[in-house]
Amino acid sequence: MSRSPISLGVRISGHWSLGAEGSNSNAESFDRLLPPVGTTQSPRKRTTSQCKSEPPLLRTSKRTIYTAGRPPWYNEHGTQSKEAFVIGLGGGSASGKTTVARMIIEALDVPWVVLLSMDSFYKVLTKGQQDQAANNDYNFDHPDAFDFDLIISTLKKLKQGKSVKIPIYDFTTHSRKKEWKTLYGANVIIFEGIMAFSDKELLKLLDMKIFVDTDSDIRLVRRLRRDISERGREIEGVIKQYNKFVKPAFDQYIQPTMRLADIVVPRGSGNTVAIDLIVQHVHSQLEERKLRWDMAALASAHQCHPLPKTLSVLKNTPQVRGMHTIIRNKETSRDEFIFYSKRLMRLLIEHALSFLPFQSCMVQTPQGHDYEGRTYRGKQITGVSILRAGETMEPALRAVCKDVRIGTILIQTNRYTGEPELHYLRLPKDISEDHVILMDCTVSTGAAAMMAVRVLLDHDVPEDKIFLLSLLMAEMGVHSVAYAFPQVKIITTAVDKKVNDLFRIIPGIGNFGDRYFGTDAPPDWSDEEDVLDA
Repeated sequence: MSRSPISLGVRISGHWSLGAEGSNSNAESFDRLLPPVGTTQSPRKRTTSQCKSEPPLLRTSKRTIYTAGRPPWYNEHGTQSKEAFVIGLGGGSASGKTTVARMIIEALDVPWVVLLSMDSFYKVLTKGQQDQAANNDYNFDHPDAFDFDLIISTLKKLKQGKSVKIPIYDFTTHSRKKEWKTLYGANVIIFEGIMAFSDKELLKLLDMKIFVDTDSDIRLVRRLRRDISERGREIEGVIKQYNKFVKPAFDQYIQPTMRLADIVVPRGSGNTVAIDLIVQHVHSQLEERKLRWDMAALASAHQCHPLPKTLSVLKNTPQVRGMHTIIRNKETSRDEFIFYSKRLMRLLIEHALSFLPFQSCMVQTPQGHDYEGRTYRGKQITGVSILRAGETMEPALRAVCKDVRIGTILIQTNRYTGEPELHYLRLPKDISEDHVILMDCTVSTGAAAMMAVRVLLDHDVPEDKIFLLSLLMAEMGVHSVAYAFPQVKIITTAVDKKVNDLFRIIPGIGNFGDRYFGTDAPPDWSDEEDVLDA
């Protein structure tokens, strides 16, 4: 039995409406795409991840949204335990879907949100289709105009907290641009488009479905204004396209999807009551899905276990021991601390490079004789520093790896929850094909290192191509990283046995970042919190 739109009286599990028209049940092509409305679907598992969009997505008169840190979206095993909450926004062309999405985002006020538009996923046109589009004779409002396979695979990855590449569509030339933009997961994903509810597989990914219902005359006026001012179209062409394709497509494919919506929002962005109710429901869902980061469990999980085989410690020669003596001494001057830290970093990186894959090669010497040597077997090496202490290792890496690419990750510890939080991310393109040297000067609990590794995995870097380098690690951190990511190679110059109640390595080295940069540590620092605001 199909659900009918009802007056707002209001229930989350059914169909919300503020007075909408009935649906058209004669759309044969539409029913081909969708399951019968009365079909009972098995309940989807509702779990959440949190994800980061690129620079702030929305600015308001009062503040910029999406500036807080992204807390862990994975468990102690290093695997994702929560999924993002996905909101689907459907409705006719120029109905105000994007405006409603931005109003929901601002009212939600959650740290990490991704707004994904169906407009990015128009198919690449053939030469003949390009000519049709130039004459306003190509139907962009038909389901076949969209790349649903790419939409579904992209939304699945985002829901899993992974990074995705989004095509950029040029509406002036009716083509995809060469460059693609990168998005990286979220607490909430809002997916909007005219055909948002027109595919069975796509519907399964949506946790909430909202239909924005706006009067057709208003939609036409908005479309005229948008296409003429923003997309360089002529008024005659816009009206021709509207009468020939847009209006018929709305009647056949879009309006019938209203019956599949959980919520119908008449008048779009002017309906603040409906938007407030949507926000309340999403907040309740996010609260149910919240992941609790248990640092105590992480600390005690691997006590008394032997150190993992993936760990390699630089040989403790008298020279290495002597440099450790200097940098661990609280009386050491800053100049000496920097000098001997740099020496250790150089030795550490040289040691780490020996674990890269090499293959035999033959070269000829200046004397004309053959020499059987070794050459690096891989595409390239990329260094990624965990700010801020990790960036001190970048000069040593550049000194021994010619033309190495560098990326950065900023992870800070929330002083109220104790959770690591991802605040900033900049990685080179195509990093998934590289061997990645992940650098942080100290690792105590392993929480920040685990988050950094998880970020790399979400950007499709193979686990066995990640090398975690640190000057000093605690046994707890070694075990945590190795247990979660057993193929990551862990390389350090020394491992200390203990971490105290404040998660400081004992005997330790102090706050590396503050000693190196000459700043004062806050009273509640730990060795993994070099990235706290100075």
